[in-house]
Amino acid sequence: MLTRVLWLFGCFSLIFSNALSAQDPLSAIDWLSDSLAAPVSLPSGTAEHGAVRSALPEDVSVSDIDAPSLDGVGLLPISVTGLPRDLWGRSRSADLAGRFQFDQMDMLPAMQELLYTLLLAELDPPLDTGHGSVLFLARLDSLLALGALEKARSLLELSGQNKPALFRRAFDVSMLMHTEDEACEVLRTTPALSPTFPARVFCLARGGDWDAAALSLETGRALGFLTEFEDALLARFLDPILFEGDPAPRVEGHPSPLVFRMMGAIGEPLPTANLPRAFAYADLNTNSGWKAQIEAAERLVKSGALDPNRLVGLYSERRPAASGGVWDRVSAIQALDKALKFRDVTAISQALPMVWEVMALGELEVPFARIFAHRLEGIELNTDIQELVLNISLLAVSYENAALTFDAKSDRQKLLVAIAQGQPGDVFSADPTSAAIQDGFRAKGIPVRLQSLTNNHRMGEAILRAIALFANGANGDLDELTDALAFFRAIGLEDVARQASLQLLLLDRRG
Repeated sequence: MLTRVLWLFGCFSLIFSNALSAQDPLSAIDWLSDSLAAPVSLPSGTAEHGAVRSALPEDVSVSDIDAPSLDGVGLLPISVTGLPRDLWGRSRSADLAGRFQFDQMDMLPAMQELLYTLLLAELDPPLDTGHGSVLFLARLDSLLALGALEKARSLLELSGQNKPALFRRAFDVSMLMHTEDEACEVLRTTPALSPTFPARVFCLARGGDWDAAALSLETGRALGFLTEFEDALLARFLDPILFEGDPAPRVEGHPSPLVFRMMGAIGEPLPTANLPRAFAYADLNTNSGWKAQIEAAERLVKSGALDPNRLVGLYSERRPAASGGVWDRVSAIQALDKALKFRDVTAISQALPMVWEVMALGELEVPFARIFAHRLEGIELNTDIQELVLNISLLAVSYENAALTFDAKSDRQKLLVAIAQGQPGDVFSADPTSAAIQDGFRAKGIPVRLQSLTNNHRMGEAILRAIALFANGANGDLDELTDALAFFRAIGLEDVARQASLQLLLLDRRG
C-alpha cells in the first residue's frame, strides 16, 4: 500500500512539474535532446535508502545553473593563443553570445581557425558574467554546430556536467560519440539531473535493468508524457522481436541524438548526410561502412572539426570500390601518395592535377595542401604544373617560405607572392576582389566601422564582428572585405589576414 501511495505521489509531482516547466531547452541548437525533465521534489524521508524503486525521475533540489567563472573556462591558454586575457573587456555576455551565432559554414578555413581560437580560448569572463554562463553555452553550441564534438566534450569535462544546461549538451555528445554509457552513469549518480521518460528508459535499458525500463515506459504512457512516436520507438527499442516485420516509426524533421541513437539500435539507422553536421561524427565509428566513414570525415574536415590526417588515413585504408565522387578522391590520393613515396617525377606530375581537381570538387583544397605541400618540396616537377604547386604551397602553413622561393612571372603570381609576404603588390589589380584585398593591405589603423567597439574595450567582440565582415566581403561586399583585412592587420592578426586573402584568391568559391 505504501509503495503505491508513494508511486502515485511521484506521478502527481511529475505531472505538476511538467505542467509548470515543460519547454524546449534554450539554445541555438534546435536538435538538442529533451533529456531532462523539470525538477521534482518529494517529501523528505520518502523512499529512503532505496527501499522503493520508482520508474519516475528521482528526487531533486533546485540549484544555480552554473558557476560565475564558467565563462572563463577554455582549452587554450593565452600562451598558446597569444590573445590578451581581458579580450572580452567591457562586452556584455549576451552581445558576445549573439556574435557567435553567424553561419559558421559560410567561412574560409582561416576564418574557421580564428573562430575556433575564440571558442576554445581561456580568457577572463565578461564583467557581467552571471549564473547562466550565457557565453560559455554559446561557445558550446557553436562547437556543436561545427560538429567539433571532441572539443565540445573536452570543454564540458573541464566545466563539469552536473548542471541541466550543460548535461543536455553532454548527453547528446555522448549519443553521437557512442559513449552513451558514460552519460547514463552521470544520470544515475547525479540526483539533480532528472531524466525525461525517453532518456530514463534508454539509460535503464543500457544498464541492463529491463524491468525498470519497461515500468518507466508504462508510467510515461499512462500519464500521457510520451508522444505517439516516442511510445512506438521506446516499445520497439525494449522489445524489437515483438515488432519484427512491422514498419519502423517514422521520424519527422531533424531527430534528436537520442532518437538517432535509438533508431540505430532497433536496426533502422538514419543516414547523416542531410542531418546537422554533428551527426556525421556517429559515422566515424568502425561499425559504419568505409564510404560512410569517408563522407563523414570529409564533412567534419571541411568545418575544421577533424584532423585532416584522419581523413587521409581513411582514404588509404583499401582499394576504392567504385568510381565517381568519394571513390575518385580515394583513387587520386592513393596514386599521388604512391608517386611521392617513390619520388617518381612523371607519376607525380600526372597525379597532382587529378588530385587537385577532385579535392576542389569536395572543397578540400586547404586540408589537402596542409598534408601534402611539404612532400612536394625539393622535387623538380614539370614546368606546366609549377603554378599549381605554387597554389598548393600558398594554401599550406608554410605559405611565406613558398613565396620567398618562387620566381613569379605573371601579374597574378606576383600578387599572390606579395600578399603572402604581407604586401599589397606593386601592380593595381583590375579584378575587384583582388583590388579590395590590396586596399586592405594598404590601409592603416582601425576601420571606422569597428572603432566604437575597440575604443570601448570590446576587442573580442570586434574580432567576431570582423569575421562576419570578412564572410560578407567574400560574398561580394568588398568594402567590408577591405575593412576586415585592415582590422586584422591593425591588431596584429597578420597571419590571419594573409591566409584568408590567399584562400579567397585561390579557391574556386566565395565564402
